[in-house]
Amino acid sequence: MAKQHRIVIVGGGAGGLELATQLGQHIGKKKHIQITLVDTSLTHIWKPLLHEIAAGTLNAASEEINYFAHAKKHHYKFQLGYLSSIDREQQEIVLSPLMQGNVQLADERRIGYDTLVLAIGSTSNDFATPGAQQYCHFLDNRTQADTFQRDLLNLYLQAHAQPREQPLNITIIGAGATGVELAAELHQAAQDFHRYGLDGIDPNKVKINIIEAAERILPALSDKVAQGALQQLHKYGINVFTQHKVEKIDDTHVYCQNGQIFAANLKVWAAGIKAPSVTQNFGLTLDRIGRIKVYATLQSVDDPNIFAFGDCAHCQPIANQPVLAPRAQVASQQADFLVNAIVRKIKNQPITMFKFNDKGSLVSLTQNGAIGELLGNIHVEGLLAKTMYHSLYRLHQANILGYTRAGLLTARDLFGKGTAPLVKLH
Repeated sequence: MAKQHRIVIVGGGAGGLELATQLGQHIGKKKHIQITLVDTSLTHIWKPLLHEIAAGTLNAASEEINYFAHAKKHHYKFQLGYLSSIDREQQEIVLSPLMQGNVQLADERRIGYDTLVLAIGSTSNDFATPGAQQYCHFLDNRTQADTFQRDLLNLYLQAHAQPREQPLNITIIGAGATGVELAAELHQAAQDFHRYGLDGIDPNKVKINIIEAAERILPALSDKVAQGALQQLHKYGINVFTQHKVEKIDDTHVYCQNGQIFAANLKVWAAGIKAPSVTQNFGLTLDRIGRIKVYATLQSVDDPNIFAFGDCAHCQPIANQPVLAPRAQVASQQADFLVNAIVRKIKNQPITMFKFNDKGSLVSLTQNGAIGELLGNIHVEGLLAKTMYHSLYRLHQANILGYTRAGLLTARDLFGKGTAPLVKLH
């Protein structure tokens, strides 16, 4: 009997879950293959939805996917745990003791692998700004998004019991896609809270500020997209301050190096990313922000049995070209590529090189609007762009659930409109 080949995927985000699903469907039933997905959470949420969850304009409970149930259906195994290190000599990953609050459910565990795939994503980079960790919200995961939504709702509940006269100041640090999309959703949420009777805060007194160190918003996108988004933000009454570098943050204010000070009841850090700090424990070659350096095959430059992709990987498929940016479409295309690459590795066949096909970028601007570019130079905005933005999520659902179930979920969301509040009220 052939030796069982153990494939371990760490990280159940957009790329990791798509890879586990496709591998499970393709080779998961074979007796000589074992596929295991490891994640720190019991459920999957598409990360680009986190700003909507934070604003309360999306109910995360209706969108999450349970890993255990999904694994059963798609022929892989799931392990709940936090990766703490890699023993490359023994070809094992080490999982920290499993904790539930203050209760330890399991001791440190080791899982053997023949092929290891790291898809552990990224976290916000606060650049060691004083006060950022202590006083800012972050939107790296579902828990953080839920925490922000709860704190926002509590301010409205407090004002409903005792109407608030002073403005509600929300300051977002970083004008990339996350910061811009969150600001737009918060503007929409302010209108919706008032509509549902939480009228202790006048929507006109909700002051949303975006602070950006660069010369313009959305620095990774074209000038035309950035200008269009800026015009829409101004239309919403959102204040945008570019060339403002944050110096420090305290409980009530954000301080910039140019001397400007912003009052802030809620503060969100959305400026910059880095790889999770755990990558420092792997003994692999990293770039300056902790991403694992890989060849164009997505194999680590140090170990051909370890692949890395998505936000945690430093991938430069073409020499003298920029490193691939941390985008959902990059991770999704790399997941597709890795299905074939891993099969070829198991068969001891040469692996081809990954090539990224940039299909464009879209930025959501509330429930009925978006802006962006497709295929490099086709400008889209408004309802058409929003429809395309939604289609990206539907494609992700189709990749992990199949087209039939994704279609049913689309129909549920379409015909279910009006049966639930537009903003989460609990």
